[in-house]
Amino acid sequence: MKVFKFGGASLRDAEAVRNVREILNRFPGERICVVISAMGKTTNALEQVADAWINQDVGVFSLLSGLENFHLEISSELGGAGSLAVKSIIRDIRLLLQSAPPSLYDAAYDQIVSNGELLSTAIVSEFLSREGVPNQLLDARKLIITSEAFRNARISWDETTRRILAAFDEANPEYEAPLYITQGFIGCSSSGHPVTLGREGSDFSAAIFAYALDAGEMIIWKDVPGVLNADPRYFDDTVLLDRISYRDAIELAYFGASVIHPKTIQPLQNKNIPLYVKSFEKPEEKGTLIHSFEDQPLNTPCYIVKKDQVLVSVSPNDFSFIAEDGLHTIFGLLSHMGIRINLMQNSAISFSICIDDHPDKLNRLFKALSGDFRVKYNRGLELITIRYYNKKITDKIVNKRPVLLEQKSRLTVQLVVESQKSK
Repeated sequence: MKVFKFGGASLRDAEAVRNVREILNRFPGERICVVISAMGKTTNALEQVADAWINQDVGVFSLLSGLENFHLEISSELGGAGSLAVKSIIRDIRLLLQSAPPSLYDAAYDQIVSNGELLSTAIVSEFLSREGVPNQLLDARKLIITSEAFRNARISWDETTRRILAAFDEANPEYEAPLYITQGFIGCSSSGHPVTLGREGSDFSAAIFAYALDAGEMIIWKDVPGVLNADPRYFDDTVLLDRISYRDAIELAYFGASVIHPKTIQPLQNKNIPLYVKSFEKPEEKGTLIHSFEDQPLNTPCYIVKKDQVLVSVSPNDFSFIAEDGLHTIFGLLSHMGIRINLMQNSAISFSICIDDHPDKLNRLFKALSGDFRVKYNRGLELITIRYYNKKITDKIVNKRPVLLEQKSRLTVQLVVESQKSK
């Protein structure tokens, strides 16, 4: 069994969907589970729909019509594949938008945004069937069972594994073909609510299926040749990494490397399943292999830049030490508000964190902290992470900008600096 994941870029238009068929045709007769993301920028569009619904904006139906037209245009270019399903899904969303949204924003978000993958898989599955590639379309919401943690649901591994194995059992009377199509990014809570697994979570979904199925390998098909040592949008001299260890991959993903979702590696490493990152434009090329290479550390520095960062420094109003009770309060607020820490550092009377710039969350955080703490912050910053760093590459990337905060370990350095224009 192989597990393939195709992201939004590899499904951005009708020609891209045809390319998915060509890639699958390179593996005749093999059992493959294909995990599919929403098409193109559909998730962004659905987020706008969710925001408009929550704010009771009358323009929400216009946004939804635009999304419907986008998918029907792709369907039309593919001979009408999935058009009836698209109309049905959009009709269900339209009915939902006529009701009052849940009071919890994240619950409302998941009800709307989880539909993107349902739209894409409906089109791809029917197109493949019409092209002589028989497949079974599986609903990931019936297979991936989670907690009630909307937008970042935690997997119920035992129940999820049981359901996936049952769905893929060749003795199952519904078994029809060696190719299965299912959705990434989405699941269902144990109480039956639709949930999402975190932004760009389709990689993680594929790893869940690979883990449950004891897959021989997993392949993520991307618009890049593999894992690069830096983001080519910001750096000219990027290098393709032929192979990297699970440990390096999870560290790079955690620090913000966009090529792999941070949660993807653990389930694969637990069962020693090799992960390939390959180009959907040049599928014949080797790409990058991620596997057990702990005795072969990288020689190439890898650097990651997270933009739109805020450096927040918190000090007690009474000039006391930042002790465990104060940190407990701060971490509790961050967890409750869904704010992820990208870097943290503390001194005797100050605790500093680097976080993404979400103005609504920041305002709520500052207000909650203001009773017991003094809060200072800087916006418009970048967080630079360099794994396997050296002074030459560090100086080059910092480029004489003031460093507001620096943290080093044996293999990794992180620096918070003022932003500069990208190339």
